[in-house]
Amino acid sequence: MGIEPVDPRIHELIHEVVHIGSAYDVDGMERLYTPDQSFLILGSDGNVTRVSRAESFAEFRARRDGGEAPLSTEHRVLHVEQQGSFATAILYRRMSPNSPAAMYELRLLKSGERWMVAGETVTPWPGGIDGSFLPVRRHAA
Repeated sequence: MGIEPVDPRIHELIHEVVHIGSAYDVDGMERLYTPDQSFLILGSDGNVTRVSRAESFAEFRARRDGGEAPLSTEHRVLHVEQQGSFATAILYRRMSPNSPAAMYELRLLKSGERWMVAGETVTPWPGGIDGSFLPVRRHAA
């Protein structure tokens, strides 16, 4: 059993999430995220902070209403994997030239014919793992 082809609507959703969110378009964001969506943010101390959809949207609304400049749309889709009505997308993302780059994992859910973001995990960049995620073997097999 191989990996199934990725629905092109996933890439359309990612484009919308980046561009609509970067413009603080909270009304547009409403249709892109599931009602129980949340952000998980990995801090440099190893602690994970959970930010609810309501908290996140309130921050975007406050930035918009306060006249903040739009966020950068700089991003690269690094990987998308679909498993039926679930998918995961890994993105490189930078919100502004003055902020650090981050890796975003988008957890996606298909509702009817439409894909939505059910959750996001944000980790520092680079933070990549070269090769295996397991430590090097100490004993030969």
